[in-house]
Amino acid sequence: MSKLRLGVNIDHAATVRQARYRDDHLSPHAEPNLIAIAQAALAGGADGITVHLREDRRHLQDSDLADLLSLPNCRINLELACTEEMVAIALRSKPAAACLVPESRQEITTEGGLNIVGHFERVRKTVSALTHAGIEVSLFIDADPGQIEAAIAVGAPVIELHTGAWARAYGVDTEKSQREFERLKAGCVQAHRLGLIVNAGHGINYVNAKIARQLPHIHELNIGHSIVARALLVGMQSAVAEMRLALS
Repeated sequence: MSKLRLGVNIDHAATVRQARYRDDHLSPHAEPNLIAIAQAALAGGADGITVHLREDRRHLQDSDLADLLSLPNCRINLELACTEEMVAIALRSKPAAACLVPESRQEITTEGGLNIVGHFERVRKTVSALTHAGIEVSLFIDADPGQIEAAIAVGAPVIELHTGAWARAYGVDTEKSQREFERLKAGCVQAHRLGLIVNAGHGINYVNAKIARQLPHIHELNIGHSIVARALLVGMQSAVAEMRLALS
């Protein structure tokens, strides 16, 4: 089994900062410092840093993205909604990778997959524009056969399967957990057969990571909240190193 890539999402480190410095995030007193957080994650074994610039800027700010993109030897995966504003930012900033996700102002975090089928032409045009800018595009989708086929049709080279339903059921509802995991496995197999690179993420933690690791053909897992929560106790570098060990 090849080494699984680990993308560390640091959005919720920004959430902590914004809790106090929402109107003054550029203050020299604002903490935690996201550059230091990203550097510690990389030192702990992260293969890249994932961030979600939301339309309402609830955690990451535009200046944070610019700062993170200036880090040497740091692969940034930018999660963004499929809107004109967010796509324009991605085209200007040119992260290594961009993941198109659905976005609702009411949700705390992304709670479902992108509906490619329902927004086919918009997604297709966005994938094309980002690809032509030299940005690797992924689509955050549920493990639904129709959505996976639509990912191919719009020209995306990568998908990220939404693992939230399985993660919520894991250790709580055995039957649902098994059903959702089989659905994820089937999605991985289908996507791989169609030539897609398969990533996954949402709700993965130190307990269920060893199971997520067993999904077939998985190239990368993106994990955020659990690592940031663990970092409050042991520090970011150690928290990432522990997750790296859980995935080995």
